[in-house]
Amino acid sequence: MNTLSYKTVSANKATVNKEWLLIDAEGEIVGRLASVVAKLLRGKHKTNYTPHVDCGDNIVIINAAKVKFTGKKLTQKEYVRHTGYPGGQRFTTPKELLAKRPCAVVEHAVKGMLPKTKLGNALFRNLYVYENAEHKQEAQQPQLINIKDIK
Repeated sequence: MNTLSYKTVSANKATVNKEWLLIDAEGEIVGRLASVVAKLLRGKHKTNYTPHVDCGDNIVIINAAKVKFTGKKLTQKEYVRHTGYPGGQRFTTPKELLAKRPCAVVEHAVKGMLPKTKLGNALFRNLYVYENAEHKQEAQQPQLINIKDIK
């Protein structure tokens, strides 16, 4: 048995094959959608996945305003942020956030599932979220995928 024939091939910037994918979020549950999107952004669905390289795809999410929450999360869940000033802790519910900025709900869920490193920040920049069916990435010709087909 020749052990030299078994070499681990690591992906790098030059060998990565990045694609453009389109996901319709209408009627999808936020957490389940976010976990699939995070996996696609990371590139874990590819055979040449390398943990320290951006080998994921570019994702365009449309109809982000029409996502769903299960149970009572729409009114009871709280997003917490801080202004930076004393006593500056602010709370908001998904219902309020969907009314103001519908894309922020999906972005927040996906960002929480990515690594908290420079690589995670670079991966997050490959995500484009739109609240309606129109998007600005028609020139890239993203292919529509069904997230229920992805394991």
